[in-house]
Amino acid sequence: MTRQELERALLDPTGSFGAPQDVVRSTELSRAQKLEVLCLWAYDARELAVAEEEGMPGGSGADDLDAVAAALTSLVSELDGEHAAPTKHAAACLRPRRPDPRSTG
Repeated sequence: MTRQELERALLDPTGSFGAPQDVVRSTELSRAQKLEVLCLWAYDARELAVAEEEGMPGGSGADDLDAVAAALTSLVSELDGEHAAPTKHAAACLRPRRPDPRSTG
């Protein structure tokens, strides 16, 4: 993937990939680049979902969120939902969950 193609994918993930799993399957992107593209895709999907909730027609934001979450989960084994912002725009790209220091093992 050229730098220009990557920049285009970062600006419009849905225009560059047919589905979130296509990002995961890409052999041209590094893991970090895949996460970045999926995070932006998730952000866009959340924006659409919020707009839909506010009565603005626009797309399938809520539907895309499930697919993006599944793709992100396949790249990151556990997402830390406990420390996400308490908004509809909570970080879709959450850092991996840290082990509980109280646990032994």
